[in-house]
Amino acid sequence: MAGLHRLSLTLSLHRQMMLTSISRLQQFVGTQAFHVTAAEELLNKVHDKDLVKTLGFINGEWVSASDGSTIPVDNPATGEVIANVACLKASDTKSAIAAASAAFPLWSSKTAKERSTVLRRWYDLVLAAQDDISTIMTVESGKPFAESKGEFTSGVASIEWFAEECRRVTGDILQTVHKDRRMLVVKQPVGVVAAITPWNFPMSMITRKVAPALAAGCTVILKPAESTPLTALALAELGHRAGIPNGVLNIIQGDAKAIGDTLIESDSVRKIGFTGSTRVGKLLFAGAADTVKRVSLELGGNAPFIVFDDADIDAAAAGVVTSAFRNAGQTCICANRVFVQDGIYDEFTKAVTEKVKKLKQGPGLDPSSTLGPLINTAAVERVQGHVDDAVAKGATVTVGGSKPDLPEPYNKGFFYAPTVLSNATIDMKIFREETFGPAMPLFRFHNDEEAIQLANNTEYGLAAYFFTKDLKRSWQVAERLEYGMVGVNEVAITSEVAPFGGIKHSGLGREHSKYGLDEFLYIKYIQMGIGYDNKGI
Repeated sequence: MAGLHRLSLTLSLHRQMMLTSISRLQQFVGTQAFHVTAAEELLNKVHDKDLVKTLGFINGEWVSASDGSTIPVDNPATGEVIANVACLKASDTKSAIAAASAAFPLWSSKTAKERSTVLRRWYDLVLAAQDDISTIMTVESGKPFAESKGEFTSGVASIEWFAEECRRVTGDILQTVHKDRRMLVVKQPVGVVAAITPWNFPMSMITRKVAPALAAGCTVILKPAESTPLTALALAELGHRAGIPNGVLNIIQGDAKAIGDTLIESDSVRKIGFTGSTRVGKLLFAGAADTVKRVSLELGGNAPFIVFDDADIDAAAAGVVTSAFRNAGQTCICANRVFVQDGIYDEFTKAVTEKVKKLKQGPGLDPSSTLGPLINTAAVERVQGHVDDAVAKGATVTVGGSKPDLPEPYNKGFFYAPTVLSNATIDMKIFREETFGPAMPLFRFHNDEEAIQLANNTEYGLAAYFFTKDLKRSWQVAERLEYGMVGVNEVAITSEVAPFGGIKHSGLGREHSKYGLDEFLYIKYIQMGIGYDNKGI
């Protein structure tokens, strides 16, 4: 009996070991290239597991890099690797260009209604996956879940808008100057489009480029940021399910320089749409000259926020905090330089400081968090450098000014405390450079003319804001500010129906609205000889 007991115990132990091994194998296979611990945390929160992808997407197929290499994707809240995604190279990019080129004739020949129908299906599927996509965005970018939901709303609206707007593309019949001829103007898709998007808005920066390109009849090669490729891959999966034909939408995350150089050098790529730093945008612009590509660029910003002495102080304080600390200050249209008229300067400083103290930092998936981490260590160091420089030159920290004290594992994340700097002056780096982080400098001004001069004293020209109750001042200041977008008593200025873009070193072209669709169309003039005599046709 003792022997049977030992045998039974041994078999039970072997069975348990086998089940444990199978469970571990299932975890490994199920997560593909994912770091198991991080993958479990992500996958447990995503209902549709097939939306979590790690491969590139070319010609309707999920592909590894040609050399098998991968790149890590971090959770900025913890610094932990959540995925290792395929790191595509130049050869993979050439495959994507070939696929997009081959797909262009058929896609561009479809009627606007046919393309609209496909885009509408994509919109419906993306809308149904709202929580999953918002979760993926939060984990890979760090932003609070509520902000991800807000970005989702904006991003999916772009798909819906351009699904509808493509049916309203029209040309012209011109008044003829010859009786035996007719003159027509038609709009046609530019061809293969390369879209290069940043990490700070992993969804909306994609849909505002990809949706109008597809709507116009173009095919697309999308290169998402290395830091946040998972949202783009999820959108591609939903696009495939919606019936976007093979080769019409391709995703190539990976080696930024190799991919970018290949896209720029290709004669088959007829347009570059880029959102990112001014430095990289200028390189792309210069490179596109060799093949005379059409280029649209949404680059850096250094947005002024002016508070006149007749403004509603509480409304202006709430607005500037919302703008400056949205996405932890990592927004190209964030309020970067705050100019306050000296008569209300002290009162406004106190109001802003009290509102900032109420912000709660933490991981994006914590419902109580209102401020997430920065994207990486370099971003934290940049903010600290701007704060240190300002303090050394006479600024006073009213709140923040350092990394926050957070518990494990978030003390390893890329957090920086929301910071307000009073007594800021124009000799500080934070006046000249875009901080791209949660630090708000407050500058004094005396009159309208000084405020306008200070606001325009930058190479950038993307967005500007001001608060006043004076209607005459509203018109005069709005017209004199050298920016592509201006918010008057309002900071929520973006919409799929309104043009988005800047001037000066902030870029070229416009996204969103009917103007955004025009970026993907060229104008063709046709003259037709029809024959004519004095008796009529």
